Amino acid sequence: MAVAESVLSNATASPEARATEAGGLPVNAVSVSGLEKTYRASGKSPAKVALKGIDLDIPRGQIFGLLGPNGAGKSTLINILAGLVMKTAGTASIWGYDIDRDPRHSRSAIGVVPQELNIDPFFTPRELLDLQAGLYGVPKRERITDELLEAVGLADKATAYARTLSGGMRRRLMVAKAMVHSPPVLVLDEPTAGVDIELRQSLWTHVRSLNRTGTTVLLTTHYLEEAQELCDHIAIINHGEVVANDTTGNLLARLDNKTITIHLTDTLDAVPAGLADFQAELSAPDRLVIRYQPSQTRLGDILNAMHDSGVRVTDLTTEETDLEDIFLQLTRPAPAAT
Repeated sequence: MAVAESVLSNATASPEARATEAGGLPVNAVSVSGLEKTYRASGKSPAKVALKGIDLDIPRGQIFGLLGPNGAGKSTLINILAGLVMKTAGTASIWGYDIDRDPRHSRSAIGVVPQELNIDPFFTPRELLDLQAGLYGVPKRERITDELLEAVGLADKATAYARTLSGGMRRRLMVAKAMVHSPPVLVLDEPTAGVDIELRQSLWTHVRSLNRTGTTVLLTTHYLEEAQELCDHIAIINHGEVVANDTTGNLLARLDNKTITIHLTDTLDAVPAGLADFQAELSAPDRLVIRYQPSQTRLGDILNAMHDSGVRVTDLTTEETDLEDIFLQLTRPAPAAT
């Protein structure tokens, strides 16, 4: 049974859940409206506003990226959804269940993989998963412990003490722990921080597999190239506010900049006249660089102008706007007034 179907079949949907269902499933896996959080003053520390009226919908079935600099409010938002932090104002629902009016069902609909490795070293992976399933009230006959261990590649370590597992294996075990109750929403909070490239690729292969079976994934990461490759949709939070919320493709199209580097067979003393209209620059005697806006200039026109100018090309490379450019543009501090 798919994880999304499992939650709906194991619990009676609240009126709010039924109101948001489409074809038996909610349109949005997570919905947040006007969400605010202010941490009270403590000692000499003043009150801190962490979230300022966040509005956010995460469509069912997506891999959704939640990005932002340190202190932007990402962890506060996740902890509110997980029931670990009390919100100050606003509403939030998970899988159609309001976190205040229906906390039991909303919490059963979400699994959180924290950044910290909180694993008891004296339990085996099988014992840890069974214990976690028991905490969620999953009957023994409905537990999928061995299935999860197989899915994360730990079936052969099922009876080994957790303290003997490598860092990568512990990361995978954390994912399995979050999935013991078959939640339709999985939150991954910096899951690949400090891990090697091979493990990172292995984890993302597993995440894609979970997503294909119906799990909605909410990902926070500081590896922006990772978010760009994996996420269907990305929201960027800065200073407790959503400053961008769009499909990954639309976000990348915002800057509308592209660079083409042309490696020449011959050396030149000046930019050919036919390329002057494209603001070409001679970065080296055998190299031309052209920066242009794809919305206004076609690459084909540049290539035709190169041909008409008699330029002989050895190689050609292009560089497009990436998510890091967008992220920095939206989150960098405003210049100080002079």
